[in-house]
Amino acid sequence: MSLNNVGRPTRPTPAASTAHTSLTGARGLLQDEALIFEMGGWDKTGVDLAPADLDASDLGDLVRTAPIGLPGLSEPETVRHYVRLSQKNHAIDLALYPLGSCTMKHNPRLNEKLARLPGFADLHPMSPVSTVQGALALMDRLAHWLKTMTAMPAVALSPKAGAHGELCGLLTIKAAHEAKGQSHRRIVLVPTSAHGTNPATAAFVGYDVAEIAQTEDGRVDLADLEAKLSTDVAAIMVTNPNTCGLFERDIIEIARLTHAVGAYFYCDGANFNAIVGRVRPGDLGVDAMHINLHKTFSTPHGGGGPGAGPVVLSEALAPFAPAPWVVSDSKGFRLVEDTVDEASAGFGRMVAFHGQMGMFVRAYAYMLSHGADGLRQVAEDAVLNANYVKARLSGAMSAAFPDGPCMHEALFDDHWLEGSGITTLDFAKAMIDEGFHPMTMYFPLVVHGAMLIEPTETESLQELDRFCDALLALAAARAGDVERFTGAPYLAPLKRLDETLAARKPKLRWLAEA
Repeated sequence: MSLNNVGRPTRPTPAASTAHTSLTGARGLLQDEALIFEMGGWDKTGVDLAPADLDASDLGDLVRTAPIGLPGLSEPETVRHYVRLSQKNHAIDLALYPLGSCTMKHNPRLNEKLARLPGFADLHPMSPVSTVQGALALMDRLAHWLKTMTAMPAVALSPKAGAHGELCGLLTIKAAHEAKGQSHRRIVLVPTSAHGTNPATAAFVGYDVAEIAQTEDGRVDLADLEAKLSTDVAAIMVTNPNTCGLFERDIIEIARLTHAVGAYFYCDGANFNAIVGRVRPGDLGVDAMHINLHKTFSTPHGGGGPGAGPVVLSEALAPFAPAPWVVSDSKGFRLVEDTVDEASAGFGRMVAFHGQMGMFVRAYAYMLSHGADGLRQVAEDAVLNANYVKARLSGAMSAAFPDGPCMHEALFDDHWLEGSGITTLDFAKAMIDEGFHPMTMYFPLVVHGAMLIEPTETESLQELDRFCDALLALAAARAGDVERFTGAPYLAPLKRLDETLAARKPKLRWLAEA
């Protein structure tokens, strides 16, 4: 078997500047590990199975006529393979994970323990309602606290991620306009610094997207907003705090202007972690906002794992919420699942069932363990940590918006790298050699060579200093050792990858050698 190259080598390649290389390809206790398809064992399996008593004649032409093409590994070989691979990955349990706009915080193990309780982990979505009263009660309490924290009267729990929540919010807005006979509203206004999913979601729903300019201090340009508002506008989508890590000071005026023309205010709640317990979006005039449970309330984030993006809705939009939702009466809890009676105005369903139960349990456990004062402290410490990073690094790196404090993330541009021969990407790759995952790079697009750092509230002062010390040392080294950056990383399991080729021309199939 052989691997089609995917824009990268399949083995660690020793750097020219590395003084010592091993004979085995290992680096100290970090084992060299082949890819699973290179490990042989094609004629064996990890478990012995008795011959089948029946033939496969009832499968017709679905019967396999050639070897399945999977490597046969024993249990210890399999376990060791994936443990060794895990050692090559960065993780929040290993060190600070500074991705801006992602809120990569520590996940309390208490949440994980509760999510694994048999009464929650073993549920089936088609279980009779009478047998899952506890789960429905938890969903009802979670919905209550999401509404309480946002000052919104309704919530749809079923959306499974942030962008899915955006879709839910805009479909709700579309249904509300259609109910009023205003289907002519075809425009959604989106600031230039918005998350890329915002305009994509609006276009997916069928709206035309118009961009709103940004002021020099990184906020929505009110004059440009007023000029573009009209009776053809369906909604505005604003992230607050925004993607530049700044609170929109004119948020109440933005809502007033939007409502004055009959449009709705959608708030991207990806950054709710910065204001949870401190600000209620409903008080600001927001009509719909998704909440990333996998960010604000610390359910596992990333790696393709499950997410959850409940959408809170204003009184004007609540009747158009999608099914299902939980209600209680004298007979206990039940689900409203069909668009009849109390749900007759709803736009339909978002998903086949009811949402992500494991995420609901984790988020609710997080809320109960923190309490109102703890959730407020989450926001305060997240903002404090980001401002500490901004203050420590601003002497060596150029803050994109130096005047005043930031919110939950510190944003730098590449002005400080001018003339050095080093790019944002080079600097980020050098961070890998220092043991840190790079920050979010080149986003938001309104800042040239952007470096967006979000430390979250779970990082200690000691860890923040370790991170800042590493970046300051790299910043000081840029003048005398350009190759350290342009060839980095040297110490990672693989050297610098051709990411563009890997993304544009992936070759994902394994082919047998001729």
